Amino acid sequence: MEFIFSLDEIEDVARKLIAEKPNKVILFHGEMGAGKTTFIKQLVKELGVTEATSSPTFSLVNEYQTIDNHIVYHFDFYRLKTETEALDMGVEEYLYSGNWCFIEWAEQIPNLIPEIHSVITIQALPDGKRLLKLN
Repeated sequence: MEFIFSLDEIEDVARKLIAEKPNKVILFHGEMGAGKTTFIKQLVKELGVTEATSSPTFSLVNEYQTIDNHIVYHFDFYRLKTETEALDMGVEEYLYSGNWCFIEWAEQIPNLIPEIHSVITIQALPDGKRLLKLN
């Protein structure tokens, strides 16, 4: 599935993506600045998180609770140096919890990714819009 969208259409695209029922572990691929974090923030909002969200660049993971008491995890492994660091933080408990797990820079932990997952690729287009592909 593909979407081309501008920032003012992001809410609609996030809603449609959730309606597609992707796997709960989703890997996000795209260049720095492509809009991965921005899109994840909108997904988290669509899932019912009302608190402010931010990038977990330094904390590695942010945990959010939805209005119906579900948990959403947002990971950013950009600064990770080894998979051992992810294991030390208990990443497997998060990934196999059954909760939503949105993972930026998953290529830093290739051997730890669950077999069942979805992949979203986001690409910035020359006109400022984004191309999103869900696999």
